Amino acid sequence: MRRRYSVASAMVGALALIALAGCTTDPNVAAPSEDAGATEEAVEWFDQELYDKQYAERSVVPEGPEGQPWLQYINAEMTDTSAYAATGAKKACFANASISNPWRQTGWITMNEQLKVLQESGAISEMETRDAQDSDDTQIADIDYFINEGNCDIFLISPNSTAAMTPAVERACDTGKPVVVFDRGVQTDCPVTFIHPIGGFAWGIDTAEFLIEELEPGSKVVALRVLPGVDVLEQRWAAAEKLFGENDIEAVDYFTGADPAEIKKIISDELAKGDVDGIWMDAGDGAVAAIEAFEDAGVDYPVMTGEDEMSFLRKWKETGLTGLAPVYSNFQWRTPLLAAQKIFAGEEIPKEWVLPQSPITAEEVDQYLEANEGMPDGHYAKFGGEDLPGYPQIWQERVIP
Repeated sequence: MRRRYSVASAMVGALALIALAGCTTDPNVAAPSEDAGATEEAVEWFDQELYDKQYAERSVVPEGPEGQPWLQYINAEMTDTSAYAATGAKKACFANASISNPWRQTGWITMNEQLKVLQESGAISEMETRDAQDSDDTQIADIDYFINEGNCDIFLISPNSTAAMTPAVERACDTGKPVVVFDRGVQTDCPVTFIHPIGGFAWGIDTAEFLIEELEPGSKVVALRVLPGVDVLEQRWAAAEKLFGENDIEAVDYFTGADPAEIKKIISDELAKGDVDGIWMDAGDGAVAAIEAFEDAGVDYPVMTGEDEMSFLRKWKETGLTGLAPVYSNFQWRTPLLAAQKIFAGEEIPKEWVLPQSPITAEEVDQYLEANEGMPDGHYAKFGGEDLPGYPQIWQERVIP
């Protein structure tokens, strides 16, 4: 029987999007403002059971092939896919939220290189892709297009947002064809598998605990958030805000649209009010701009969390600041196609495929800088494509298919 998850959360998500309409859901358009209702919103997105689950998963050793984290999984309940077993190459239909930011572009390149391997092996014939360009309405239409076209052997969906995509995903499930959801979640369990790293709460815990350990009680942290209404982003802040509040860290948060100019303005305005001891980010876009704002003001660097984007890792190394690079494992873009291969082979796969997710620490930054030498600033260090045929040139040249 199909089961919907957290109807209350769905309502909260919809209300949050309406209430924060002035803070754009398009990452390319900035409409930053300090969110006076952040505490109430974080409480609404906070889920103690999921928080506890992800807190524990951070210390679990994943199962699966060594050296292939994109095939590893944590605490998996396996699901039988024998009903989908079939011979011959299959067509995948991919409804993608967008490739509008460097994280998604890196993953998209990796996914296409994985596709080439599976085409050569005869597992996948082609992957027809529709890009929603960060629009819920467009992605709903894209999914319905694939359904009406009737030529898909499997649906791959990376949702643009959580609640809005749920009915369209359910319609895809109703076709009887397998559905694989990855990256962002939806509020139904009808897909064969949902693939994602540990999650937003784990990110929020890792980053907040780092800042709390490095800062004195009473320190001020500026939290830079990309956009509202996306589960993994909201969960990152909900976890961090909880821990800051419990440990006497003053945190103020802003939506930035990941716009470097707006990030600089926010930091400059905060520095004009007084000391800023730490920077917390729910995604690494614009991390360098935040650091540059401190340089422009001629003040000491903050303790900072960014992401495993190369621009931040390089700036971290250059400045010697006290930092942490949380990771939302980019190698997950390989997993949906590999899951499709397993589904058509009738192999068991995790119902919820939780991939490893571990931050890059100060002790590891040199290792990842060396491993990714020659990669562009928008590349993500834990992309996981080193064994694919186009490595390293395709990623170095940043060829977007």
